[in-house]
Order: sequence, then C-alpha cells, then structure tokens
Amino acid sequence: MTPVSSKLYTDDVSLLMVLIDTNPYFWSSMKNTAFTFSKFLSHVLAFLNSILLLNQMNQVVVIATGYHSCDYVFDSSSSMQRAECLLEKLEEFVDKDESLSQEDSVDGVGFSLLSGSLSMALCYIQRVFRTGPLHPQPRILCLHGSPDGPGQYVAVMNAIFSAQRSMVPIDSCVIGSQHSAFLQQASYITGGVYLKPQVSDGLFQYLSTVFATDLHSRAFLQLPRPVGVDFRASCFCHKNTIDMGYICSVCLSIFCKHHKKCSTCGSNFGEARKQDPSASDQKRKTPDGS
Repeated sequence: MTPVSSKLYTDDVSLLMVLIDTNPYFWSSMKNTAFTFSKFLSHVLAFLNSILLLNQMNQVVVIATGYHSCDYVFDSSSSMQRAECLLEKLEEFVDKDESLSQEDSVDGVGFSLLSGSLSMALCYIQRVFRTGPLHPQPRILCLHGSPDGPGQYVAVMNAIFSAQRSMVPIDSCVIGSQHSAFLQQASYITGGVYLKPQVSDGLFQYLSTVFATDLHSRAFLQLPRPVGVDFRASCFCHKNTIDMGYICSVCLSIFCKHHKKCSTCGSNFGEARKQDPSASDQKRKTPDGS
C-alpha cells in the first residue's frame, strides 16, 4: 500500500464518498413526519449536483446503506453512468433490500449496515490511491438516520482507525431523532465534521454550507465543532453500550461482566492472589536470618 507520506493531493479537487441510509424500517418510521425518503433524496440530489458544479474534476460516489446489504449506486467518473441512473439504481437496491428484510422480524427501526458501507468506501479510496501519484482529496460523508448497531462496533471502529491512518476524514450528518455515538467518534477521530440538523426541511442548506467545501478551504472556515462526544464502547458479550467494563489484556476485548475466559482470543482470566503475610515476611528476611 502506498505510504501516507508519499501521497500527493490536489488542493481543490474532491473525491466525495456519500453513504445514504436506505433502511426501510427507519424511513417507514418517518412517515408520520413531513420529512419522507423522497424529500430526503431531493435534497441529496441537489447537493450532489452542486458538488459536481463546483469543480469539473470533482468526483462523487454514492453507496446505499441498507438493512441487509450495501452497494455502489452511482459513480460520476463513469462515462456510461448519468445522474438520472442514480434514482433507478437506488430504487432497485431498495426493492432488493426490502425483499430480503421481509424474512426477518425486526423490533423498532432496526440497524443499517454502516460498517459495510464504510468498508466499501475505504476500499474504493485505496483503489484510487493506486491509480497514480496525484489524487483528489478523499472524504466520506455519512447521511445516517438509523440507530447504532452494537453488533457492528468492532467493524465500525476498525474502519474509523483505517480512515484515520489514510488521512480520510469522515463527515457525519445525522437525520434521525437521536445522535449516533459511532459517527460522533468517527468524525472526532478522523478530523471530520459531525452535524445533526435542527430543521430537516433545510437539509440542503446544511449540506451546502457545511459539507460542500473541499478540505483545503476548510482551514479558512469556522465549521461546527464536536460537543459532548459519546466515547462509550459496546461490550462484546451482550453488545450493550457500557460506561465501565472489563478488558482482555491480550486482545483488548470489552466485557460488561467478569468472565473466566475471553470469548474472543480464549485467554484465561486469573484473579489476583492474596499473599500470605507470613510468606511476605520470609521474603524480607536476609539469608543470615536478620
């Protein structure tokens, strides 16, 4: 892999990886509000067109994040693909993901496959890094609404640290009713921007004023700063978010309760042995008995 220090970037050319949350259970829960999935897409499409208009060399790649799967639905660098194809491929993906979801019984809004879409975005960026010595500035924008999936904690954190090592910032725009601890940590660790719009109908204004600028121009702007980042982890045994827990000293797995054996690496956890006072006194004595 090309070392990070040897990568050369163009200042004002961006490679924007957009991850769109298409979880059918989440958007079905939004039907009671005025902000529907079709209105959300209208804001996103206007934002993507503005990115491509800012610089003719800008590249936009859209990845759909569903409940069961994730897939590339648009790539502006492809000469065979137009912007009109985005809605068609996105509709095909949503129908396929909904058909797979009908076999499962889901409580609430479910969890979207955020870890999978982040991995696909990083793989695409690494492929671009290998194409030549000069690259556009890569960044990831997560348009997310579903709650965090505790079972994806390890995979999401691996993707975050991989993005940090590759100097790829992860921007987060949370459109749901609650904050995302995963994306808060992702934006904080990678140097991205985390934002939860207060008014859903003004999503395009939030996207165009905060996330449209390239990385070179961000040094001259005052963008929203993270406030109250939730750094809590999820335990490996029950997948629950915990404040305090037990950590394996070998593989750093986190558990909410004490276990005799690590379920990840198989290491045995030994309890601290209490020393006998008489034995400790004998150790302090010198060989001559003094």
